[in-house]
Amino acid sequence: MTTNLTGREIRLAGRPAGAPGPQHFELVPAAVPALADGQVLVRNTWMSVDPYMRGRMDDVPSYLPPFELGVALQGSAVGEVLESRSAAVPVGATVSHFLGWRDYAVVDAAAATVVDAVTAPPQAYLGPLGTTGLTAYVALTEVAPVRPGDTVFVSAAAGAVGSVAGQVARLLGAGTVIGSAGGPVKTGKLITDFGFDVAIDYRAAPIASQLPSGIDVYLDSVGGDHLAAAIGAARPGARFALVGAIGSYNTAVPGPPNLFEAYWKEVTLRGMLVTSYFHRFPEWIERAGGWLRDGSLRTAETVVDGLEEAPGAFLGVLRGANTGKMLVRLA
Repeated sequence: MTTNLTGREIRLAGRPAGAPGPQHFELVPAAVPALADGQVLVRNTWMSVDPYMRGRMDDVPSYLPPFELGVALQGSAVGEVLESRSAAVPVGATVSHFLGWRDYAVVDAAAATVVDAVTAPPQAYLGPLGTTGLTAYVALTEVAPVRPGDTVFVSAAAGAVGSVAGQVARLLGAGTVIGSAGGPVKTGKLITDFGFDVAIDYRAAPIASQLPSGIDVYLDSVGGDHLAAAIGAARPGARFALVGAIGSYNTAVPGPPNLFEAYWKEVTLRGMLVTSYFHRFPEWIERAGGWLRDGSLRTAETVVDGLEEAPGAFLGVLRGANTGKMLVRLA
């Protein structure tokens, strides 16, 4: 099937200095290589764009290697297996893998996970049943565990991780759940769609002037002023999960000026990489699947169509254009 098959892929055309733009991406035709033993050919149907990808555009050491210039980008995707040279992954299966940003992917079978596309739509495995959902769950059960009655603050609360995290906090017994987002539309959705008790519009006034005191748990996806505000509002012994710092991905931002306050409040600030917790995926999928079915967990998607629109979708994530998970539909 791979003979003379040509697809398209998006490559990194240049490294940005500051905010990236369309000029840093190029859409090019790409011949699909023949399969080797142990590989499968996947027609991608959905792909994910995520804030962490901004860091991989820079040629600096990090927890993931930088994207290579002139080479297709990588990221989570799901699709249909068109051809297989592995007994473990049959033709027709729906799989998730890490070779997004292209129409067709030749994937080692060991790197492809067969997913149940009957009980949940395929794209759910890029959002609530994928790493974004797992991030929210692990952050609030292990990294900064929620205890009954806690006051929990979630930044970037209308995004893929945050919108799930607020609801998970409630399901874990939180007494009050506070979320921050940009603009009245998003803050309204925090209350009406995702069940937050308090919604803060960080564009309306400095976050520190709006955040109530008495925070027990903070899930940080922003850094900068949000982290400083959370330290100022924290109770002694508060627990922070440091998941992301989207506020500083394009421009370096100094650390919180009140960091010493975290010392005498005995606040725990713990970094988190979701890749360290993949062993908890089965537990999360079982719990999340039940919550999705009974309506306890509600999700949102922002969808754009076409591989050619993927760079614009990614740039939109960096400026907060999405509510819930930003997805690119390829089929």
